[in-house]
Amino acid sequence: TDAITFYVFRRTLTSSSSTFTMSLINSSKAWKALEAHVASGIPHLKELMEDKKRVDQMNASFESIYLDYSRQCATEKTMELLFDLAMEAGVLDKFKEMAQGKKINTTEGRAVLHMALRSDPSDKFTCDGKDVVGPVHDVLKKIKAFSEKVRSGEWKGATGKKLTDVVAIGIGGSYLGAEYVAEALSTGPAAKKAEGRKIEFLANVDPVAVERALRHYDPETTLAVVISKTFTTAETMLNARTVRKWIVDKLGEKAVALHMIACSASPDKVKDFGINPDNMFTFWNWVGGRYSVSSAVGIMPLSLHYGFETMAEFLKGARSVDQHLLTAPPRKNLPLIMGLLGVWNASFCKHATRAIACYAQGMLKFAPHIQQVDMESNGKGVAMNGEKLPYETGEINFGEPGTNGQHSFYQLFHQGRVVPVDFIGFVKSNYPIDNTSSGEEVSNHDELMSNFFAQPDALAYGKGPEELKAEGVPEELIPHKSFPGNRPTNVMLVDACTPYTVGQILALYEHRTGVQGFIWGINSFDQFGVELGKVLGKKVRKQLAATRKDSAKITGFNASTTRMLEMFTGSTKQESKL
Repeated sequence: TDAITFYVFRRTLTSSSSTFTMSLINSSKAWKALEAHVASGIPHLKELMEDKKRVDQMNASFESIYLDYSRQCATEKTMELLFDLAMEAGVLDKFKEMAQGKKINTTEGRAVLHMALRSDPSDKFTCDGKDVVGPVHDVLKKIKAFSEKVRSGEWKGATGKKLTDVVAIGIGGSYLGAEYVAEALSTGPAAKKAEGRKIEFLANVDPVAVERALRHYDPETTLAVVISKTFTTAETMLNARTVRKWIVDKLGEKAVALHMIACSASPDKVKDFGINPDNMFTFWNWVGGRYSVSSAVGIMPLSLHYGFETMAEFLKGARSVDQHLLTAPPRKNLPLIMGLLGVWNASFCKHATRAIACYAQGMLKFAPHIQQVDMESNGKGVAMNGEKLPYETGEINFGEPGTNGQHSFYQLFHQGRVVPVDFIGFVKSNYPIDNTSSGEEVSNHDELMSNFFAQPDALAYGKGPEELKAEGVPEELIPHKSFPGNRPTNVMLVDACTPYTVGQILALYEHRTGVQGFIWGINSFDQFGVELGKVLGKKVRKQLAATRKDSAKITGFNASTTRMLEMFTGSTKQESKL
């Protein structure tokens, strides 16, 4: 056992039971040192930012990504203690175990190998002693071949027309990551490869979502990609059957095989649905849904839209950060630093939320994707051995792009609750507009980035009563116009929003989530919390079917739910309260 690995499992196996013992991280020397450190008081950021030596040290870079974390409410001593915590928790060793294919998802007995999805053919990743790199690249070759057939027009629809419009049908991890990438590349050089093509994502089971996804589509030119590992996900399969009927009603039953393909691991169910299993693009049980955009889940629909070569660049970007994580020393390791600061803010500074502010409109779906990556991964209340945690884990993640957020929730950031913020901006715009020759003071992108650079400083420094008095602000308004400052932020500056950097940013945040989970001693790779509502939903669905078809009485629910179900189905005559 590695001496620096913090939590150690001792497993005693009998024919009927397993016993685990595990020490929680809050009993470690490093954790206790951090508790004492935060209790001693951290100077205000207004003071910390005047320390040039500190500012010069609190940044790190990798390729074209520059991370400045000097506006965190942290000192050089804080960072030393956080790196000690990472060492004591064995964080980087845990990532190496992940890359070695060890079954670190202990509750489900699975390896966690999303890094293998973007591997180079020369890389080595195994699961259960078997190579997985070869199968991954076999699927990628199949995706490349099929997407090129569709894009070239060699693969045609039932009426002989080219299939130019993709609808990707999936929910949760089967669409959030792919939608983030699709939006991020929708302007700039990558977008030119999608000219004349459309892509939509159908996730919500609300029938309005079907209408919105298909309103500008024609079955003759549509290719539907059904994304479900088991081909049993209730929402996805209902939407898939709905789209299937839409295609069949116009083109006939035989059109299904030409207009629908699958990303799944269940060939028999795919065949029963009417999709040729040869047009099924597989992924594996060591791919968690929220980490699956690098698999066929994302690469298939996105290759149809942007071309396989574009997506190959995306995978290369993600792989570059995987390699950086596994090889960079701690003080230069971006995902490690980001994760440690997340633990610092959540566990020691007691901030329950975190915002992502991307100053790029194309990144508008990044925060929703990271909501799932982070909150589904680290929204846990027990340790790996099932012991209830004595500390909180996970943060509430949210965000909006650019200046939209400033006119929405920044009021709270500046004068209300303390919300750590990640600012992400790009040096180059994917759609530059420069009207300075017509009288504008700056280009449109410079206007955007003026806000990007200003907001972190405003949050850090604030504005106190003395400054307001000097400006002649009336005494009675000073409390209302005061800004306390001392709000922590990360500032990430990236050269441009390209397929490569979009992959890099994704991997940075995936691994940041893993860092925090490894420190907290939780399983960041299961998601049992999503299941109870689904089980109860089946009970409601059965009742609705019985009531609609046979006027069955609503029974088996509490009084509140019964009353609302009666109102919903119209099974009782009463004055509407809706």
